[in-house]
Amino acid sequence: MNLTAQLTEDLKQAMKAKDKVRLSVLRMVKAAVKNREIETGQPLTDEEVLAVIQKELKQRRDSLQAFESAGRVDLMEEVQGEIDILMSYLPKQLTEDELREIVQGVIAELGASGKSDVGKVMSAVMPKVKGKADGRLVQTIVQSLLA
Repeated sequence: MNLTAQLTEDLKQAMKAKDKVRLSVLRMVKAAVKNREIETGQPLTDEEVLAVIQKELKQRRDSLQAFESAGRVDLMEEVQGEIDILMSYLPKQLTEDELREIVQGVIAELGASGKSDVGKVMSAVMPKVKGKADGRLVQTIVQSLLA
């Protein structure tokens, strides 16, 4: 079953279960996928649907940070629930140690040595960890290893 069909099926299940949070999140994702399909003029592949989900996840993480700095615990819990639902559709995320290993391998491969090589390393690492790691975490690891 492709990801779009899985989202539709889960949406139906959330309706039956009267799970308002899950239903809301899935409707939002389906709408974002539909908008992207309209932009491209064709149905999305699973990879493209994953990219849409990752974009929505990034927005939720940014909101979580904003609510955290504002001290809005009530909204933080709500957004964290949405993040958990979105994370269930992504591939298993790499641990920080696994990421560090990948980054160290790329640094050795490219012969990178300083902060000026961060861009080169990032452009080589990101395709390898696409969908499996947060870009900010990757950037933090790359910068710490090249410092």
